[in-house]
Amino acid sequence: MEIHQEILLEMYRRMVRIREFELAAIELFKRGQVKGTIHPYIGQEASGVGVCMALRIDDLVAGTHRSHGHNIAKGADTKKMMAEILGKETGYCKGRGGSMHIAAFETGSLGALAVVGSGIPLAVGAALAFKMRGEDRVAVPFTGDAGSNTGNWHESLNMASIWDLPVVFVLENNHYGVSTNIKDTVNIEDLSIRAKSYGIPGVRVDGFDVVAVYEAAVEAVARARRGEGPTLLVTESYRIEGHYAGEPEVYRTRAEVEEYRKKEPIGRFRLEMVSTGKVIQTELEGIDQEIKQEIAGAVQFAKDSPAPDPATAMDYIYA
Repeated sequence: MEIHQEILLEMYRRMVRIREFELAAIELFKRGQVKGTIHPYIGQEASGVGVCMALRIDDLVAGTHRSHGHNIAKGADTKKMMAEILGKETGYCKGRGGSMHIAAFETGSLGALAVVGSGIPLAVGAALAFKMRGEDRVAVPFTGDAGSNTGNWHESLNMASIWDLPVVFVLENNHYGVSTNIKDTVNIEDLSIRAKSYGIPGVRVDGFDVVAVYEAAVEAVARARRGEGPTLLVTESYRIEGHYAGEPEVYRTRAEVEEYRKKEPIGRFRLEMVSTGKVIQTELEGIDQEIKQEIAGAVQFAKDSPAPDPATAMDYIYA
């Protein structure tokens, strides 16, 4: 697939935006300015960006508790994202959602949910609505490897398959469900073969390679739009940071982490694009500086924003 330079540069821009955002959020957490914790997406940027670059703004995604990356990859405003993490009124959920529950409807995010696998049936419901209304839209639920062992995941794949719903199920295999290695919970190496149980295509790609993810996503999304049903897309990646910021990480060795750090997607993409002459080094350096300034501005915006008025505590609560 021939990919235009503008798309390549945008891929790089979105991956760097996610990385800088997460680094800034971790720093705020270390300073005690974040209510709750942070679940960094560092190391998995190519997965979210590769998939979301294949979508339109009116397509919907459903995320996980590690969805800063998914939201930013889909085009969410980093100022509103950072404000939400700091619990401010100017955040996407007016400070009520925090780090793990950001919903950015303006860019097609159904929401990030902390309960493992819980966003998957929401995306399937959205896809059913698309089909019943005759809308040319696609729903994309993200989950980690641990989420693929939940009942929600299997029931959703089964329903989407039976009804040929326009869904692309993205399974980001980062090898750990909190501290449990995937080898201790699944007796297969290639999780994409699970698609065979539901009669749908299963595709496994290198989740550190944003171009490979993008190409696979373009094909899966096109299939969904044609009314040919869902696809399971497994991106093999790794979370370089802990499950949450400040985690002891006693369940894996530093040697293992460092080995995967060598494969991290941003440096790899930069090297490949510059060495093949597809982009110029100075262009990427310019993007780096642009994004650093953007995230610094987002942090300042969040710090300067007001906290929610306690008098509104009962707003948006439904029974």
